[in-house]
Amino acid sequence: MGWLSKVEQPLVARASIAVWRTFCDVDLSDAAETRWPSLHACFVRRLRPGARTFRAQGHQVAAPCDGIIVASGRIDSDSIVQAKGRRYSIAELTGGEGDAYRGGSFVTLRLTAGMYHRFHAPQDGRVDRVRYFPGDCFNVNPPTLKRVDRLYCRNERATVRMRLADGTPILLVPVAAILVAAIRLTFLDTVRLLRERAEPIVTCDVPLVQGEEMGWFEHGSTIVLLLPAPFVPAAGVTTGDRVRAGDVLFERVVVEDI
Repeated sequence: MGWLSKVEQPLVARASIAVWRTFCDVDLSDAAETRWPSLHACFVRRLRPGARTFRAQGHQVAAPCDGIIVASGRIDSDSIVQAKGRRYSIAELTGGEGDAYRGGSFVTLRLTAGMYHRFHAPQDGRVDRVRYFPGDCFNVNPPTLKRVDRLYCRNERATVRMRLADGTPILLVPVAAILVAAIRLTFLDTVRLLRERAEPIVTCDVPLVQGEEMGWFEHGSTIVLLLPAPFVPAAGVTTGDRVRAGDVLFERVVVEDI
């Protein structure tokens, strides 16, 4: 599927894009371009300037991508909600990085096939650690989430640790999914990382400003965000809601108000 999507032949490109748009809810009205050499180029499209507004203030963290809120809430123990009736371990999801976020909060965003598939820095900060996990490519749609245990822990994924200006760590966990199952980071050669490192962990120091592009998915996908206390989901963040990159997802509250 990955090979076919990258075929740069006008008839193939037009036909495959037309089929994709027929079966998926695809909105190309805010794309930076109007023609693409392949289905892949259309899928990983960039948006025109100003199509997304990142408006999180210093005590807030924005959505890094467009998506549907699958689950959200407090992290009271090692496990968080995958879907109704199913939970999974954040220690397994992150390879042991979850302790810093106990007592904090999480939000899970699912990107449907027709959505914009690039993701961005949710606040000003620096990326200081990336770990890549090869894995499966289960679909991340609601029926599969209800059927497959520990789905996010089994799929290809990465943990991207970012520190805010005051040193607070936040963790973005991009999870790949069906068909192509590939994650690409703008500041790291993820293909080389997978091929050449026995232990795919990288320490780095990458400064990012809110809204700056961090990477993209080659196909279906999810991002799990883990934040420590005293961050909580922002008012109005509700399971099932659609959000756009830049919408406020978390707010920092004073400890007495938690």
